[in-house]
Amino acid sequence: MADWNLRSASVSDVEAAAQLRAVVLRADLERLGRYDARRVRQRLRDAFDPGHTWAIEAGGVFAGCVALRPAVDAHWLEHFYLAPHLQGHGIGSGVLGELLERCDRDGLPVRLNVLQGSPARRLYERHGFTVETEDPVDVYMVRKPH
Repeated sequence: MADWNLRSASVSDVEAAAQLRAVVLRADLERLGRYDARRVRQRLRDAFDPGHTWAIEAGGVFAGCVALRPAVDAHWLEHFYLAPHLQGHGIGSGVLGELLERCDRDGLPVRLNVLQGSPARRLYERHGFTVETEDPVDVYMVRKPH
């Protein structure tokens, strides 16, 4: 596994995160007929909350982001993006494992949605997420606390 760490995100991370989102989601959104270069970035900008977001750094450089938004009955895992050249090296699994340990201490389930056909679904399933519902675009998943 590559050297990585999580740090609290700041407002200055929003553009790097928006650009990474566009890169990471492009193939899946194009496959689903939903890619819009401006919209894919703007959706992250509109939802970005540094108070619930972490920046992922690898080798001291911004490599991704992940948000964990509290809700009444669960935590929502959102905006989990990792630079493509770092995927498949255990960083995503390490980040997800660390966040899930925090959620388990709260005793609340974790929910997320992933695009239909996204390879990220396998990562979530390995970490105990199961499908709740799905539609033509999204798969909604949940993981009960351990």
